[in-house]
Amino acid sequence: MISKAKVGSEELNSCFEKLLMVAAGNSGVRVRMEGAVITEWKDIPMELLLRIVSLVDDRTAIVASGVCCGWRDAICFGLTQLSLSWCKKNMNNLVLSLAPKFTRLQTLILRQENPQLEDNAVEAIANFCHDIQELDLSKSFKLSDHSLYALARGCPNITKLNISGCTSFSDGALEYLTNFCQKLKILNLCGCVKAATDRALQAIGRNCKMLQSLNLGWCDNVGDIGVMSLAYGCPDLKCLDLCGCVRITDDSVIALADKCLHLRSLDLYYCRNITDRAMYSLAHSRVNNKPSLWQSMKGRYDEEGLRSLNISQCTALTPSAVQTLCDTFPALHTCSGRHTLVMSGCLSLTSVHCACAVQAHRTLNTIPHTAH
Repeated sequence: MISKAKVGSEELNSCFEKLLMVAAGNSGVRVRMEGAVITEWKDIPMELLLRIVSLVDDRTAIVASGVCCGWRDAICFGLTQLSLSWCKKNMNNLVLSLAPKFTRLQTLILRQENPQLEDNAVEAIANFCHDIQELDLSKSFKLSDHSLYALARGCPNITKLNISGCTSFSDGALEYLTNFCQKLKILNLCGCVKAATDRALQAIGRNCKMLQSLNLGWCDNVGDIGVMSLAYGCPDLKCLDLCGCVRITDDSVIALADKCLHLRSLDLYYCRNITDRAMYSLAHSRVNNKPSLWQSMKGRYDEEGLRSLNISQCTALTPSAVQTLCDTFPALHTCSGRHTLVMSGCLSLTSVHCACAVQAHRTLNTIPHTAH
């Protein structure tokens, strides 16, 4: 493994050559300091080293940290972002060896194609990397609640957490996490069917007041109680994915429309209990909520209002309600190439069109046809 094995001279030379290529090419830095040409890896000043390392791939940075004590200390102190998604084998052992060294990490990406991470690796991160703000543990099927307990105790400054596909986590552990990690702004729980329940969402609404984005895709234990708790507790919510949350009804959408005034993206794919009542509540929210704001923002819909809505397979909706919503939020498009209002599988909604699609149709009809 990289961190434990002694770095051979050939690998060092290859690493050195790669670093110099980056320094001379990508960064525009002349590989010359105070008249002395850099010809060996030991000649690189620490300031230049850190600048170069910020430009190379993470694997090269890890190799470079094994060159000597000086390089190790400089890189481990200066490196704040690291991705190990390239590691197809032994990621768990690699994390165990790197966590005690890279203690200044703020962003750590551990996304996996095949599950490798175990609880002891996450515990090592929590024990040594207290500055972590962004952590991606997606598809870590082997992790248990112990990992969430460890993160809660050791990484309270997390603002972005991706645990999508971690099917073993429980709602109790997620609730515990939110008691400590109250700075969360982006949370991905897609596929976390055991963790994402109304109990957990009540805890999120109670503790994570700064939450802006939440993915609850295919969490079929989520109901109105949970979503309404989110709406009342997380007023800054901008993006919410509820695709496949088959238990929610209009009550959830009405609460979101009433309380989440900054909502920009909403995914209701396959939420078949949603009716026209929900659509009208979203449309009316623009008028009812802070009317002075909407008036001042007239024509600047890129900044305010719904910009993305997925109502595919919501077969109870009628054209009149959806057209009203589309007319209310000009950023919702049905036209080709933009499609921010997605209605797949809703055959009754084929007559719904955004303003620019209608205008394009009218323009096409007014073009005179040449006689043959």
